[in-house]
Amino acid sequence: MGRAHLFVDISAHGFGHLAQVAPVLEALKQRLPELRLTIRSGLPTDKLRARLSANFTHLHESSDFGYVMHDAVSLDLEATALAYRRQHADWEALVDRDARLFNELQPDLVFTDVAYLPLAGAARAGIPSVAMCSLNWAELFAHFFAREDWAAAIHHQMLEAYKSAECFLRATPGMAMADLPRLRPIGPLAALGRDCRQELQAQLGCSDEERVVLVAFGGVEKQLPINDWPALPGLRWLVPQAWRVNHPNAADLEPLHRPIIDLLRSVDAVLTKPGYGTFAEAACNGTPLLYLRREDWPEQDFLIDWLQLHGRCKEVGEGDLRAGRLQPALERLWSQATPPTPQPSGAEEAAAALVPWLTRSEQDLVVHKARWSHCPLTD
Repeated sequence: MGRAHLFVDISAHGFGHLAQVAPVLEALKQRLPELRLTIRSGLPTDKLRARLSANFTHLHESSDFGYVMHDAVSLDLEATALAYRRQHADWEALVDRDARLFNELQPDLVFTDVAYLPLAGAARAGIPSVAMCSLNWAELFAHFFAREDWAAAIHHQMLEAYKSAECFLRATPGMAMADLPRLRPIGPLAALGRDCRQELQAQLGCSDEERVVLVAFGGVEKQLPINDWPALPGLRWLVPQAWRVNHPNAADLEPLHRPIIDLLRSVDAVLTKPGYGTFAEAACNGTPLLYLRREDWPEQDFLIDWLQLHGRCKEVGEGDLRAGRLQPALERLWSQATPPTPQPSGAEEAAAALVPWLTRSEQDLVVHKARWSHCPLTD
C-alpha cells in the first residue's frame, strides 16, 4: 500500500479556518507519519507553515470566498450576492474542473473547511469527502439571501454539495446546521501555546505589573485609530506591524518572532471580534478576551454564549473602541472569576474520524460508516 494522500481545502476567509484545520492535521501526522498532504488555499504559504509542522504541497488558489467584507466586522452583502451569482452561473463547469483535478491527483480523501465546491467535485470523481467547521456557507447564505428570488437554486446546489460529504464534523461551539443529515459534533478545535510571558516582557521592556493586550482581528483587517488613543500607564498593546502605529503604549508583534498562539497564551488579554479561531484558542489557553460584535453575523451568538461559560470575556462598543476607552472594560474583564479551562479535544476526535478513510481498510470503513449512521447527534 502506498502513502495515504489527503487533499485539504482551507477557506481563506480570515485565519479561523486554518486555526481549525491545523490541529487536526498535526494529530493526523502523529497517527500517520507518512501521510501525503496537498493543501489548496488562498492563504499565503508562510501563514500555512506557521501553523503546520508537516510538509505539504500548496495549491495557491481559493475554491470559496465566504463573504466579501468591508472590514473585519462588517459585510458587503451586495458584492457577496454578486459573487455568488457569478460563481453559480458556472457551477457545473467548476464542479467538472474539481472532479478532473481529483481524478488527476487521486487523493484517498478530500477534507474541507468549509468550501462546498470540492465536496461536489469529489462526489463527481467518486472520491470520498469530509467537511468540518463551526459553520457552513449554505446556512449563512440562507440567512442573508433566502428571500431573494434568485437564491433558491444556488442554495440547493450549496446544500446538495454539503450533503454529498460522508460526514460534516461540527466543531464546538458551532451553529445548529439542522439541514445537514450526517452531522457529527466534535469538541473545541484549538492549538495550545507555550507560556513565554517572562521572555515577552523582557523583549518589550515591561515591568511585572504592566499588562499586555494582543490586538488580533484575524485575516480580515480592521484598522483601529490607535495613534489617537490615550496613553494609559501600565498597559501595552501588541499590534500588527502593517498598521504603522506610533503610540507610546504600542509595539509591533511581528518583530517579536514568536508564534501567534504563544503570544495569545502569554498576554493578559486579547482584543478581537467574534471568530471561531481566536475565541476557541483564548478559552483553551486561559486568555481573557475583549470583543467587538460583528454586524449581523449569525455564528457570533453561538461563540459568545459558549465563551461566557468557558472563558472570561467582555463586550466593548464601537465608540469606546475607536476612542480607546478600554481601561474600564479591561478591569471588569480581569475581575471575572476564572472558569475551568476547556480541553481542545476536537482535533483528536476529527483525526480519529478521518483515519479509516486514509488507511484504506474496507472492513474499518464499513464499521466506521455504520457507527456514523447509527450514532445519535448529541452535543
